[in-house]
Amino acid sequence: MRIGPVLFSDYKRGEGIKKALSLTRNDILFELKTSQLKGRGGAGFPVSTKWMLTAAASGNEKFIVCNADEGEPGTFKDRVLLTEYPYLVFDGMVIGGYTIGAKNGILYLRGEYEFMKKELEDYLENMRKDNLLGKRILGNENFNFDITIRLGAGAYVCGEETALIESLEGHRGESRNRPPYPVNTGFNNNPTSVNNVETLATVPHIILKGGEWYKKMGTDKSTGSKLFSISGDCKKPGVYELQWGTTINEILKLVEAEDTKAVQVGGASGICLNSSQFNRKLAYEDAATGGSIMIFNRSRNMISILKNFMEFFVEESCGQCTPCRAGNVKLLEGVEMLEKGKYDIKYINTLKELGKTMQISSKCGLGQSSPNPFLSILENFKEEIFGNNGNGDKK
Repeated sequence: MRIGPVLFSDYKRGEGIKKALSLTRNDILFELKTSQLKGRGGAGFPVSTKWMLTAAASGNEKFIVCNADEGEPGTFKDRVLLTEYPYLVFDGMVIGGYTIGAKNGILYLRGEYEFMKKELEDYLENMRKDNLLGKRILGNENFNFDITIRLGAGAYVCGEETALIESLEGHRGESRNRPPYPVNTGFNNNPTSVNNVETLATVPHIILKGGEWYKKMGTDKSTGSKLFSISGDCKKPGVYELQWGTTINEILKLVEAEDTKAVQVGGASGICLNSSQFNRKLAYEDAATGGSIMIFNRSRNMISILKNFMEFFVEESCGQCTPCRAGNVKLLEGVEMLEKGKYDIKYINTLKELGKTMQISSKCGLGQSSPNPFLSILENFKEEIFGNNGNGDKK
C-alpha cells in the first residue's frame, strides 16, 4: 500500500468533479494559483496560468490533452498513476475541461503503454455510466465533456507538447516554432492545454482541500509533493511521493542505497551529481526534475553511463534542427574518444562549448537538455575521466 501526502492519500472517484462543479471557473483558477502548482512534466510552468490563458483564448472548440508519453529514461511514475490511480487523472481532466471551457479531452498514451488502453477505455465507459463523463455531467446542463485515447508511436520527442500535437494531427512528431503557443493555436489550430499525467492527478486534491493546504507543503518556490521514480543501485527502488525540498541524501537513505558514486537527477536529460552534492534539494530552484532519479554505485563506469545517454539522444533526435541533429553526434564522438583514452583536451573543451550552444539554440527541449549529462559528468567526475589531476592532458 502506498502512502503519501497528496496523490497517495485517500480519494473517492468523482469527489473532485462534484466539488469543482459547485465552484465558478474563476474559483478553480484562484485555488490553483494559490497552490502554486507547476507542471510536473519537467518544465514547471504554472498550471493556473496555462488554464487561464486557454480559457481566455478565442475559439469555438477547446481541448485539454493529457501528456502520457512517458519516454524519459528512468521514469515510470505516470504508468503507476494510470494503472492504479486512473480516477485521479481522469477526474483532473474533467475539472480541466470545465475550467477552460473544453468539450473534449485526449489522453495521448505512450506507444509502449498500449497494454493499458483496453482497461483505461473500460474505466472511461464506467465514468460515462456514472455521469462523470459525457453529456450534462452530474446534472450540469451546461457541461458536456468526453475523453478519447490516442496512441503515440514511441518517439521521445513527442513528450514535447507541440511535437505531441503534431503527432495527434497525424503528422511527423516535430516541435513547432513558438509563438504561437498551444494555449492559442494547439490541436487542429484550437486553444489547447497540454498537461502531464501527474499534474492532472494533483488537481482534484487541490480542489477538494484548497490551495492553501497544498501550499504549506514543499518549499516557497516549489510547493506540494512530487512523485519520484527511483531506480538503479539501491535495495528499495520504486515510486515515492515526497515533498519538494527533500535532499538527495534523504532519498538515498530512504531507498537503502549503499556506496553511491553518482545520482542522475531528471532522467537521461538531467544532471549527474557526485557525492559532494548529495545535500542538494530536489526543487525547481535547486536540483529540478520531472521525476526520474537514477542511482549508480562505485562499481559503475561514468564514461559507459554517459555513452549510453548520448547514444539514446542521437537515436531520438527528430533531426529537424541542426544543433540537436549534428550536435548530439559530435558529443557522442567525444565520449567515444574518452572511452578509448585518445583525445585532445582542447577538442573536449570545444565540445563543452558546443553543448552550451545546443542548450540555447536547439528548437525544443530535447536538444536543449541532451547536453546536460555530457556537461555535468565531465565536470563532476573529472578525476575518473581525465585522471587524478582532473585536467585531461592527453592527446
